[in-house]
Amino acid sequence: MDVVRLGIKRPVTKPLLPDPEPRETRYTLISVDDHLMEPPETFEGRLPAKLQERGPRVVETEEGHEVWVMDGQPYFQVGFMCVAGRPKEDHRVEPARFDEVRPGCYRIDDRIKDMDIGGIHASVNFPSGVTGFGGTLFSLIDDRELGIACTRAWNDWLFEEWYSPYPDRIVPLGITYVSDPVVGAEEIRRNAARGFKAVTIPEQPHRQGLPPVFDASWEPIIRACAETGTVLNLHVGSSGFPDMPPGAPMLELGGTLFAQVAMAAASEWLWSGWPARYPDLKIAMSEGGIGWVAMLIDRLDNLMARSGYGQGWPSKDCSPSEVLRRNFWFCMIDDPSTVCTRHTMGVENILFESDYPHGDGTWPDTQRVIHDVIGDLPVEEIRMITHENASNLYGHPLPEVCIP
Repeated sequence: MDVVRLGIKRPVTKPLLPDPEPRETRYTLISVDDHLMEPPETFEGRLPAKLQERGPRVVETEEGHEVWVMDGQPYFQVGFMCVAGRPKEDHRVEPARFDEVRPGCYRIDDRIKDMDIGGIHASVNFPSGVTGFGGTLFSLIDDRELGIACTRAWNDWLFEEWYSPYPDRIVPLGITYVSDPVVGAEEIRRNAARGFKAVTIPEQPHRQGLPPVFDASWEPIIRACAETGTVLNLHVGSSGFPDMPPGAPMLELGGTLFAQVAMAAASEWLWSGWPARYPDLKIAMSEGGIGWVAMLIDRLDNLMARSGYGQGWPSKDCSPSEVLRRNFWFCMIDDPSTVCTRHTMGVENILFESDYPHGDGTWPDTQRVIHDVIGDLPVEEIRMITHENASNLYGHPLPEVCIP
């Protein structure tokens, strides 16, 4: 295996923790935000022969890390992204090795086992390794042909190896080529034709050097999502951390501002006019929480009713807050203090997630977290938040018997 040098010292790690005991399933859960870590063989045999050697592959660094290399450029995967089952003292930002993370991060049979341990019926899985949360790495490299081929290869791997063995347990989410929205739309349609239910792109594309959401060039992707029923999942952090003052603690402050980024991104997409012009467009704000949504609705209503700042709204039929409730869904990990605002945003717009295997994740105690946060709500609302809303949004089947 090729050896590269990153200059990042390899810390001493402890063995993975033993498998936890399976938790009692008190709620049928479709987790709308979990993550996978692509296995080393993801791209093998899935790229054109002339591109295979330049495509993504895993190599070992001189320090003993395992990193992805594409076209000679290393891209390390952060160990902090796969902390489930690792001792707390090993929750670090250094690049990881595959043998230091739970196999459920990158092997589908082991993922299903971990889902059973945590009481997760079905799961929407985002990329978090070589592609980034929003799947944009392949769109941003200079070699267009290689980038498009890698995007398609990743989707083929997801369909063949991650989704197809367990179609009742995995909600297929794809990536697309965002540097050319026409090509990106073609990939969304190709995936929708074989059963993909969602696609992810950066929540604030301008921070990735792409056109802002207000640019007309995005229309092919927007139209493809609306016409195929593909949910547009905007994952907080997929555009990177927000701008920070010099000297700010990046991880700590960046993690603190997730809700702020979600609110900013939702506002940008709302005022882009795309949701008003495409009533069938479905946008899910992944890992953004729900605490800010009621405040945003209050502010939108004020803009339209009193301040006069909303004169540029493009629709005469629906107000901004009505479009927010019609076209957007909001994903919570816990939000214990603000679940009381659920009726302002609409209970039908709230989804639940476990965020396996990330640092924010609740696995293996997701069932307990659900109970602590929404266990006292009316049973019909619990059903909506834990599984009915997600089933309706993604068109994903539910088991014959749901709990409660």
